[in-house]
Amino acid sequence: MFDKSAGHFMKALVVAGLAMGAAGVAEAKEWRAWNIHVEGYPNTVAMDKFAELVNEKTGGSLTITNYHGGVLGNQPDAIEQVRIGALEVGNFNLGPMGTVIPETNVVSLPFIFKDLPHMHRVLGSEAGATIRKGMEDKGLVPLAWYDSGARSFYNSKKAINTPADVAGMKIRVMNNELFTGMVGALGGDGSPMAFSEVYQALKTGVVDGAENNWPSFESTGHFEVAGYYSLTQHLIIPECVCISKTAWDSLSDAEKKAVEEAAVESATLQQKLWAERSELSKQKVIASGVKYNEIADKAAFQNAMKPVYEKYIAANPDQAALIGQMQAVQ
Repeated sequence: MFDKSAGHFMKALVVAGLAMGAAGVAEAKEWRAWNIHVEGYPNTVAMDKFAELVNEKTGGSLTITNYHGGVLGNQPDAIEQVRIGALEVGNFNLGPMGTVIPETNVVSLPFIFKDLPHMHRVLGSEAGATIRKGMEDKGLVPLAWYDSGARSFYNSKKAINTPADVAGMKIRVMNNELFTGMVGALGGDGSPMAFSEVYQALKTGVVDGAENNWPSFESTGHFEVAGYYSLTQHLIIPECVCISKTAWDSLSDAEKKAVEEAAVESATLQQKLWAERSELSKQKVIASGVKYNEIADKAAFQNAMKPVYEKYIAANPDQAALIGQMQAVQ
C-alpha cells in the first residue's frame, strides 16, 4: 500500500533540491574579460592569474573567462562595452579613455610622471582618488594598476640628448593632439600613424623616428630600422584592471573583497613580469648594436612642454587643480 505521507515527503525533497539547484545557478556568476595583449605577454599572464585567483577566492561563485589578443573588439569599443555592462572586465590603457573620461586624459600629459614609482605614488594619492572617481562616474571601477612602461624616442638619425636634437625630425606618434603638440614643442613634426605601419615607415624614411617602451621597440623589430634609442621617458601611461560598475554592484561585500584582492595580487605579478621583460628587451636591442643613451637631466625637455600644458589647461580649466595635485606628489 502506498504511503501518502512518504510520497509528500519525497515530493518535498525533490522540490527543495530543485530550488537549491536553481539558487546555485542564480548565484554563480560567469564574467568575460577583454585583453588586447597576446599569449605570454606580462599582462596576459597576470590576467590569467587574476581569473584563477577570483575563482579560488570566491569558492567558485564567480568565474572569469579571459579573451586575449583583442578578439572581442578594439580597445575603444571594449572600454565602451565595459562601461555599459555588456562586458564585465577589461585590462585597459588609460590613454584611450580620455575622450569619455576627462580625468584620465591628464596621464597622457608629457612628463606628468617622473618615473614608474612616481606614477604609482600619484595613483595612490588624493589625485589618484580623483581619477578613480572620474572613472567610476563613467561606469568603470579600477581595482588595480598595471605597468605599461615608459615611452622614449628612437630614430634612425642620431642620439637625442637635448630638445634641439628633435628639431626637424618627423616622429610617429599616437593619434592624440597632446602627442603631436609634444613633438612640435621640441621642434619636430609629430606624425600620427597606425602602429602596424611604423616599421615600413621607418625603413623607407617616411618618418625619422617614433616613441615607445623597450618591449614594443624590440618585439616589433623597430630596432632593426631605428638604431638610436634615447631614454626621454616622456610618457608613462598606466593600465588598469577595470570592472563594469554594473557587474561590481552585483557582487556581495565578500565577493568584492575577493575580486579586489585578486586584482591587486595580479598587478604585483604583472609589474614584476613587466620589469623582467623590459630588461630583457633592452639587453637584446643593445646587443644588436643599437646606440642607447640616458638623459640625466630632463629639465630642458620638461620646460619645453609649458605650451602643451598651457593649451591643455586653457581647454580643460577644471583639470588644473588635478594637474597641480599630481605634480605636487614627491
